[in-house]
Amino acid sequence: MQLHVNGEFIEVPKSVKTIPELIEYLDLSSPAMIVEHNEFILQKEDQENAVLSSGDKIEFVQFVGGG
Repeated sequence: MQLHVNGEFIEVPKSVKTIPELIEYLDLSSPAMIVEHNEFILQKEDQENAVLSSGDKIEFVQFVGGG
């Protein structure tokens, strides 16, 4: 399945069906991460039910601290 993730087209296995599965597949981990699915910001509790389809646009925004 092809997805548009953070401005790039990537190919993911068809077994990746939800946002949490995509996060795991991409090995992303951040307690402060915003997820946008087809231009809608998802609340943390809504991510589990967000089903992916080929061509979906996903944006991950992670907050990084530092100085």
